[in-house]
Amino acid sequence: MKDYYRILGVSRDATDEEIKKAFRRLALKYHPDRNPDDKEAEEKFKEINEAYACLSDPEKRANYDRFGTPEGMGATADAGFGPFTSTFSDIFEDIFGDFFGTFTGQRRRRRPTKGADLRYDLEITLEEAVKGTEKEIRVPRWVRCDVCDGTGAKPGFGPIACPDCHGTGQIRFQQGFFSVAKTCSRCGGTGQYISTPCSKCHGGGRVRRYRTISVKIPAGVDTGSRLRMTGEGELGEHGGPPGDLYIVITVKPHKFFKREGLNLYCEVPISFPQAVFGTEIEVPTMYGPERLKIPASTPSGREFVLKRKGVPQLGGHAIGNQIVKVYIDVPKKLTPKQKELLQEFARISGDEVQKGFMEKLKEFFSGVETS
Repeated sequence: MKDYYRILGVSRDATDEEIKKAFRRLALKYHPDRNPDDKEAEEKFKEINEAYACLSDPEKRANYDRFGTPEGMGATADAGFGPFTSTFSDIFEDIFGDFFGTFTGQRRRRRPTKGADLRYDLEITLEEAVKGTEKEIRVPRWVRCDVCDGTGAKPGFGPIACPDCHGTGQIRFQQGFFSVAKTCSRCGGTGQYISTPCSKCHGGGRVRRYRTISVKIPAGVDTGSRLRMTGEGELGEHGGPPGDLYIVITVKPHKFFKREGLNLYCEVPISFPQAVFGTEIEVPTMYGPERLKIPASTPSGREFVLKRKGVPQLGGHAIGNQIVKVYIDVPKKLTPKQKELLQEFARISGDEVQKGFMEKLKEFFSGVETS
């Protein structure tokens, strides 16, 4: 788990203002526009964005402190993605805009920001991974409040001019020879204040809702595969576009098959007479049963290849094989007649029955050449 507090260089009990100041300082230092072609600075900037996206949101910060993820046990904001991908000029304006506003007399407006990307962990079976499938998932995300229509105010009231800045979005004060303007802390620079917040969204203008989404899983995915669904992430703020949804795949272990790359491995039992005289058996595959010829004198542990019965290559045309390993199934109980015949077989073969026929049987098959 990434330590967001360490990334921003603040303590775990840091205030919102301390976190914001740390972000501004680091973002100004590592922004790609200020460090062109510097991959290390670019990665550092992404980490800073990710940390601030979590710690600046009270709900995400509480979930992170408790569960170690911004969204608790449900869908999570995907690492490296979020609304803080502003340009260097945006950060510069965010830091120094209050002072420039003194001379321009203009109130800063909130810029549209892209919604946060979401992550959803999806577990599927091996059969679904090999053949592909379609799943319906329920993803929690922010949507516009249907009671206040996104205004955040109780119906019939609406926002009013901020009583602190009188609708300008700035608080002005004298500092030496300069008249300095600072963003109004009550309205956040919007100039509007919600005196009677909506009872459903509590003034936020957004509510949490579950959305059912149909996801197509292509054939060939494996544990760790990520599928991107554009526009299915969080709702953007101030008219910004929504984020994306990333489906992270986990494939459950199979009782019969084991996957290694594009190949599938399995073990199939055969009897002692089948191994000695040869036979033809039916083997299960992901595509239906297949007939497999077992030649005479087949030793336990021999492997057979069923071509193109494995896993298709994700986004390609190749298909792996199925490797079938046979082993001799030693019976646990024998009838008197079976014991008699096996003892006769041992006598004719010159083996000592007292040594244990099954031990001799293993010795026999370990020395048989693979035909």
